Amino acid sequence: MKNQPGRMKFGIFIAPWHAVGEHPTAAIHRDLDLVVAAEHLGFDEAWFGEHHSFAREIISNPMIAIAGVAERTKRIRLGTGVVSLPYHHPLMVVDDFLQLDHQTRGRAMLGVGPGALTSDAYMMGIPTELQRQRQAEALDAIMHLARSDEPLTMKTDWFELNEARLQMQWYSDPHPEFATAVTVTPSGPTLAGKHGISLLSVAGADSDAFQRVWGWTEEAAAEHGHAVDRRNWRVVLNIHLAETREEAIEDVRRGYAERAYYGDVRDTDQRAAGLFGPATGEIEDAMKARSVIIGTPEDAIQKIQDLVDISGGFGTILCFAHEWANTQKIMKSYELLMRYVAPAFQGHIDRLTEARDFVEDNRRGIFGATPAAMTKAFDDAGKEMPDALKKGLEAVKKQREEQEA
Repeated sequence: MKNQPGRMKFGIFIAPWHAVGEHPTAAIHRDLDLVVAAEHLGFDEAWFGEHHSFAREIISNPMIAIAGVAERTKRIRLGTGVVSLPYHHPLMVVDDFLQLDHQTRGRAMLGVGPGALTSDAYMMGIPTELQRQRQAEALDAIMHLARSDEPLTMKTDWFELNEARLQMQWYSDPHPEFATAVTVTPSGPTLAGKHGISLLSVAGADSDAFQRVWGWTEEAAAEHGHAVDRRNWRVVLNIHLAETREEAIEDVRRGYAERAYYGDVRDTDQRAAGLFGPATGEIEDAMKARSVIIGTPEDAIQKIQDLVDISGGFGTILCFAHEWANTQKIMKSYELLMRYVAPAFQGHIDRLTEARDFVEDNRRGIFGATPAAMTKAFDDAGKEMPDALKKGLEAVKKQREEQEA
């Protein structure tokens, strides 16, 4: 696919998001089961979020979720999407992640952010206007601790470090992957560029700012002497696929509109409502958003390519783990994505198409000698060819003669 920087990866972004009214234990275990199934389907990675209020995103510690699912998987990479840095002392964040790096044998990734759910910060008495500043301060400390052997002494108005250093070496060499989140403001890309780390677009694909996100990242990277790569830019999208567009729309209509799944969200949290497209609740309106793909695999291929063209290219698609349909329908959507959409952005389809076309275009020359070879084999063995096979070869010979006439 054009404008694509290398082979695109595919993952699942598990905020998570569950309707209020079901058993939370079952919901959490369904999230963990989803990652196991995702690995089987061929997904490259899965990310878990951190939230403490609002009752829909019920994982409070993504590292606990990762530790649990890591024991049930072997290949899939596992990220925190994201740890809200203003809520934690930075030494505790990086030290917990150091242990996770060892427990997962290098499969863990640390995604961080300022904390997007305002009600979390409200309960902890953290002023909203200070969250991005505190994220930047904490990330400065974390990256020093992660990359340097030099002890760090640092004091801010909310945390202090005295000759701090990590007590173990990383399992990953030289250290795991780090990423920072971005919605629509320059703060996330600026931090990514400043530290030379990955970028995680958790929302904002529908904003005009989306086209400037990577430029902001590159500008900050150049200023601080780092190199950044578009292949380390991940974009979260809402995707539901079915065999037909009509089926996909009907699947989503039941979960999105008829169950009033997001109706109360539009009244109480516009940030969350915006993540799912226009706040009208109409599926057809939501489908117009760049961040929402509802339809067939062909629809998904076209819309992802459009997003690649608009952005200039990125490395990974993360499917937001919504529950717009029942579990069976959702798993079918993921299967269709990995069977038909992912290969189109990974180079697999082109080579297969070329191999098929070569044989079909040259089939006369390749298979033309087959009837004579089979006849000779029976003659050399002194055996009589079965009548059914003889008639079949004669029919093939006659068809070829008619085609050449």
